Amino acid sequence: MGYKSAIALGHESYYPRFGFIPDSKWNIKATFDVPKDAFMGMELIKNGLAQVGGTVVYPKEFGMV
Repeated sequence: MGYKSAIALGHESYYPRFGFIPDSKWNIKATFDVPKDAFMGMELIKNGLAQVGGTVVYPKEFGMV
């Protein structure tokens, strides 16, 4: 499908087993306060997040502020 990365907000001991690591490695943030170990990313291709940084904005349906 062409995706280069995935972002997850979840339990810090569950998602790492699938290869997710804290997004702070790539300077990616959420629009709300979240523990740094619970906001994670994973490169789906080599260097898929190498040139990425910024804020993840969730659709209103998620109820995130």
